Formats: sequence, structure tokens, C-alpha cells
Amino acid sequence: MDYSKMGGGRAGSNKPRFKPEDLKRDGKAGTGGKASKEELLARMKAQSDAKKKED
Repeated sequence: MDYSKMGGGRAGSNKPRFKPEDLKRDGKAGTGGKASKEELLARMKAQSDAKKKED
């Protein structure tokens, strides 16, 4: 088989389907607007304390 006559590969097939600028929201660059680990831990501790007070 003569692969030289097949033509080139598809250009740009490995490009990501998103723009990195779209991930930067709410001043949290690169996290997609997700909460940081510290914020998540604080929220979980607050929920735990609220549950303890409820019992």
C-alpha cells in the first residue's frame, strides 16, 4: 500500500475543546471556579459542628 498518496493527517485533532481563559472564574485561576481545599474543609467542619449541636 502506498501511504504517500493517502494525504496528510487531520490537522488540529489534538487541540483541547476548551479555552484556558474559560477556566478562570471568580478570581480563581485554573480551578474553574471550584472552592479550594481549605474552603471545603471549613465548610465540612461547619456542617459537622451544626450536626453535633442538632443532636
